[in-house]
Amino acid sequence: MTSVRKFSRAAKVSALLLGLIPAQAMASGFYIVEQSPKATGRAYSGEVADTGPESLWWNPAAIAGQKGIAIHAGASAILPSAKMTNVNTIIVRPGQAPAPVGGDQVNSNPIENGVVPTGAISYGLTDKVALGLAITAPYNFTTDYPTTSWARYSGLRTSLRTIDIQPGIAIEVLPGLRIGAAANIEYAKAELGNALPNLSPLLADGSQKLSGNGWDMGWSAGFQLQRGPVSIGASYKSSVKHTLNGSVTVAGLLGPLAANNGTVNTSASFSTPWQAIFGVRYAVTPAITLNAQATASGWSKFDAIRLAAPYNTAIPENYRDSWSYAVGVDVAVSPRWTLRSGVARDLTPVRNTERDARVPDTNRWVFAMGATHQMTKRFAVDVGVNYLTLDSGPINRTTAAYVGTAAQTPILMNGTVNSAHVFILALGGRLTL
Repeated sequence: MTSVRKFSRAAKVSALLLGLIPAQAMASGFYIVEQSPKATGRAYSGEVADTGPESLWWNPAAIAGQKGIAIHAGASAILPSAKMTNVNTIIVRPGQAPAPVGGDQVNSNPIENGVVPTGAISYGLTDKVALGLAITAPYNFTTDYPTTSWARYSGLRTSLRTIDIQPGIAIEVLPGLRIGAAANIEYAKAELGNALPNLSPLLADGSQKLSGNGWDMGWSAGFQLQRGPVSIGASYKSSVKHTLNGSVTVAGLLGPLAANNGTVNTSASFSTPWQAIFGVRYAVTPAITLNAQATASGWSKFDAIRLAAPYNTAIPENYRDSWSYAVGVDVAVSPRWTLRSGVARDLTPVRNTERDARVPDTNRWVFAMGATHQMTKRFAVDVGVNYLTLDSGPINRTTAAYVGTAAQTPILMNGTVNSAHVFILALGGRLTL
């Protein structure tokens, strides 16, 4: 019975290890930057120094000094494509010679298409003070590998949904100097699964699925300074420590492993990265504005997945801090039309020696174009298009089932992610009242 209890505990730890790691999103790591169609059109450059509710995600000071009510709403369609190819992934069952993992050796497009909504509203209490509310989905994705995939022991279906509710206040403390602060109230819901190997290669795989959800909180603060044609901005968005309360379900294990089938309540915690954002906008002429932005992301906060009692352990992730850089331009070609373009370089926090099939994230370039049509004095429509091209890279992070027991089964991952690119189509509207 003692060995069974030890195995059961290790199997559940393994379930969380294999199941909680998020997959590639449209910015570095598992962050989604598509929070404004206007920003999409210039590769998210200068947002921290721009004004209006559409910039609230980047800087809560963006609405200080604004009068009346302003509303922004939009959505981004994310259309990713990538190929995951096995090179020589090996499974090592206890007491048996290492063997190829088998299954489909190439998986195309495991990251599903999706739509990311965003919206914000601001209300000017006085000429100097404004209240704001932004609702975004900063971490949001679904990946789906078939049960016959060579990567099935690392991940099958993975779904993460977050909603960030950001109420805040902004004040123009001096002419041209704006400050702001906000809370970030985040809801996260995850459903994450992978295959489990039975002890004999002649038996079909088992499976495990972690599902959980929870509410947690962080904060944002920033300032903007405008002097003549130049506007600069900086902001800080804190890390959010998420705790997912839910269950782990194990099924399909046979023989000595069958006692571990069933559902057990559990919880696990992880932290999203902090962000420090710096940007500038320079109006070269009344019609042409140049934009630049740099973002430092504290991905080292995602250093481990921490498991609650009775496990009381931490599984290392070893993400590193990363940077992204963007430049862009706005050109007002007429009183009603503004055209945009931009380019960005986004560096991955995933180390080349620890890339997982569930997080096949690599460095990327972002190429952008967009436009705004001022349909009436109070209503404008924004469109933006991005093309992302991602570097190829190895998938090489070793995983294991039944860690710390006699049944421990390492899977030595050896594959590649290549031919990766993403199209993003964004549409939104802005209304002032």
